[in-house]
Amino acid sequence: MSGRRWYFEDFFPGQEIELGTRTVTEQEIIEFAADFDPQPFHVDHDAAGKSIFGGVIASGWHTCSMMMRIVVDSVLGNSSSMGSPGLEKVRWILPVRPNDTLSVRYITTQVKASGSKPDRGVVWSTWEARNEKGELVCTIEGMGMYGRRPNEGADA
Repeated sequence: MSGRRWYFEDFFPGQEIELGTRTVTEQEIIEFAADFDPQPFHVDHDAAGKSIFGGVIASGWHTCSMMMRIVVDSVLGNSSSMGSPGLEKVRWILPVRPNDTLSVRYITTQVKASGSKPDRGVVWSTWEARNEKGELVCTIEGMGMYGRRPNEGADA
């Protein structure tokens, strides 16, 4: 994906983009959770071992943050993104465990050019994260605003 600049016109319904991977360590899981989601099954080995999870697992918010990083590195960081009006649904399907490698796919579900602001459009998408076994662990559904491709000869 590097080197490519993404504009509204680059997205179309049904498009699937494989973005990249990230392996999460136990130390990262515990550090993130200690700061942002200090539930015992995220930060305490003994408590996590006795929980329904049988060991330390990543916070769902950590999973979403890792997915966001992959999306930014692959698409948003080199795009005409104007931010997002929000998410519609987040699902934590399976726990993410230490040493899991997440792969993220960006699926475009709908696009709509703005009728009132011709310089932009909205892209609806689903992000899917799978572990190294191919199991779906998290989905995020939301939307993003993107600038339209500049006219030829216009400043980019």
